[in-house]
Amino acid sequence: MQQLIKTFLAGLLAASLLSVSAASAAEDFKPAILYDLGGKFDKSFNEGAYNGAEKFKKETGTDYREFEIVNDAQREQALRRFARDGASPIISVGFSQAAALEKVAGEYPDIDFVIIDAVVDQPNVQSVLFKEEEGSYLVGILAAMKSESGKVGFVGGMDIPLISKFACGYKGGVKSVSKDDTVLENMTGTTGAAWNDPVRGGELAKSQIDQGADVIFHAAGGTGLGVLQAAADEGKYGIGVDSNQNSLFPGHVLTSMVKRVDNAVYQIFTDAKAGKFEPGKKVLGLAEDGVGYTVDEYNKDLITPEMKAAAEKAKQDIIDGKIEVHDYSTDSNCPY
Repeated sequence: MQQLIKTFLAGLLAASLLSVSAASAAEDFKPAILYDLGGKFDKSFNEGAYNGAEKFKKETGTDYREFEIVNDAQREQALRRFARDGASPIISVGFSQAAALEKVAGEYPDIDFVIIDAVVDQPNVQSVLFKEEEGSYLVGILAAMKSESGKVGFVGGMDIPLISKFACGYKGGVKSVSKDDTVLENMTGTTGAAWNDPVRGGELAKSQIDQGADVIFHAAGGTGLGVLQAAADEGKYGIGVDSNQNSLFPGHVLTSMVKRVDNAVYQIFTDAKAGKFEPGKKVLGLAEDGVGYTVDEYNKDLITPEMKAAAEKAKQDIIDGKIEVHDYSTDSNCPY
């Protein structure tokens, strides 16, 4: 009998501790998100993060704080203000926030931070990366199969290794269909302004079209809207990025290489609310539904059954390890 009582009391104590822990996590849970240049309605990377946060808010009724920077100096200021006010977790969207986050995270060791698209090695920081090359490989297959000229294009935003991951993976997909196909490539610039110049994006796309490209993939944030516009205006095809951009120019966006920042943000908030926040590095690829391509009512008539079958086979082969897509971030010699 005494043993039964002891077991019962031990169970009550364990349940009580779990309840206190959950209550503490809920009390400390004050989520915040800091968007990078381009803002939360950029139809691309930032907007993916926003959509994930909104999904969480809708499902849980829990609000979150947010801020859209308009210049580089605001990154550190906004992070410090969030931390000083007790926000946690704080999500920094974009690699450009790494330096500011590393500094602020060190000053507030009891606050949980997250950075997307970069690694900050701090005990209170979760770093979320994506295998952009895998999703880009798939849209490269679709581009090559759709092209009639044997020439396709790529327009990147800021000339950095992250964007070269997209470009290299895309080339790999194109060349897997036809080694003789040509991939024209341009980067928009070397500063943050490269993400927000749709006029320049349109000019680069038009130049590639004049050289024969009939499908152009962009990884350029707001600049990419100009790429998609130019492709549509010229009767060619664009490929969107990060968020699903198929609806922007129906009939002229072949597909979008989605980077599921929305899923990442939603999961981060969900885990943190449950007291399950984990610092360290997470890498999301095809196997984790971190990247992919889109087929919906806006582009389903553009993707033939043969194209989809080829992309789906490559997707499974990548997941199974039969195809290894080159990662530019670990080796800058793109072999395609």
